[in-house]
Amino acid sequence: MYQRMRDIRDREFLGRGLAFPLQYDPRGGIALTRGESEIEQAIRIVLLTAPGERVMRPEFGCRIHELVFAPHDPATESLAAYYVEQALRRWEPRITVQDVIVSPASRRDGVLMIEIRYQIKDTHDEYSIVHPFYLTDEEGAL
Repeated sequence: MYQRMRDIRDREFLGRGLAFPLQYDPRGGIALTRGESEIEQAIRIVLLTAPGERVMRPEFGCRIHELVFAPHDPATESLAAYYVEQALRRWEPRITVQDVIVSPASRRDGVLMIEIRYQIKDTHDEYSIVHPFYLTDEEGAL
């Protein structure tokens, strides 16, 4: 019990915040997330936000949304990797981006699978998440 409490306390420096997407906890309050989960959710928020969406922070987000309707080619994949890495380096200071790998999704044209490998700066723990990015929907338009 003591070890668990110490582990939880030691991870508090990673932060905590509202769960994404917004949801309720079992007691009816707003659900919170903390630690590594909070960082992963923060990464997804950066990637899902286009610059200009937030009124009080118009530069916040990832420029990957500029690639919607771009051709599915190596140049688009390279730009997607660049935009993701640039956004995470700027907006998520708790991590070090080690690599961003963009590849086409198998059997789905117009979908890029973006693998982000990162390290949490304070713990040196390494993680990887995969984020799908849709260039178009299945009919060819969003």
